[in-house]
This record gives sequence, C-alpha cells and structure tokens, in this order.
Amino acid sequence: MEGKTRKYPGEAASPLSIRQLADEYRTAAHSLFAQRRKRKPLSLAPCRLSAIHAVELYLNAFLLYRGRDASSVRGLQHNLAAHADLAKEAGLVLKKLTTRHLHAINTNREYLVSRYSPELTATHSNISRLLATLDEVGNKVTKAVAT
Repeated sequence: MEGKTRKYPGEAASPLSIRQLADEYRTAAHSLFAQRRKRKPLSLAPCRLSAIHAVELYLNAFLLYRGRDASSVRGLQHNLAAHADLAKEAGLVLKKLTTRHLHAINTNREYLVSRYSPELTATHSNISRLLATLDEVGNKVTKAVAT
C-alpha cells in the first residue's frame, strides 16, 4: 500500500461504540467471575483480563467523548494511571480508593501479569476490589457517554 496511510483499527470508532464494547467486556468479566473455581487462582485470570480491558475501554470512551483524539488515547497504551489522571482532568469524578486502585494496577503491571505470568497471581488486586473498580468506572462513564 505505497503512498497510502493505513488507518489504525478503531481509529474511527465513536465514544459510544467504544463504551458499548466496554459494556460487553464488563458483562464477560462478571460471567467469568461466576465461573471461577474455588482455590484455583488461575481460574480468575480471564475475569481479571476482561475486567482490566473493560476499564481501559471505558476510560478510552470517556477521553474520546471529552475531545481527545484517538491517537493520543492509543498512545496511553495500557497505563490505567495515565488514563485515570486524564479522565479526572476531563471531568470524570471517581472515588479516591478507585483512583488509587487504578494507579496500583498500573504500578503492579497487572495487565501484563494477568496475561503472561501465572506464577505471579499473588501480586494481583483483590478480585472484589477489581470488580468494584470496574463497576464504578463503568457506571460513571455510561452516564456520561449515553446512547
């Protein structure tokens, strides 16, 4: 494709469509939580990954809704602390505990650990805290980025 610039997947997605995608990952995270096996921490890995991805998508949707361009949002990669800080600057009000948790997820590299490091499951956030973070972010972004 000489002379043509390839668009990045999702470049033209609307804030609403990104939020709707986040809704699906949120639903999946809760379903996967219900399927966990007691005393099998690895059985929570798919739930964790879906929850973290949903949070990232919700924050992306909010930032796009507030006028950030897609390439700058994409440039945040999986840094939920940066997402949270920019979303706060753009008017998203989260509980202090939730903001601290988003920073901890980033500091502990939970996105990568949940994907690639089964030996580090002990470093994960408490699953109830993760789902509470997901639900708070999801509820607040859904109110802002409504249909």
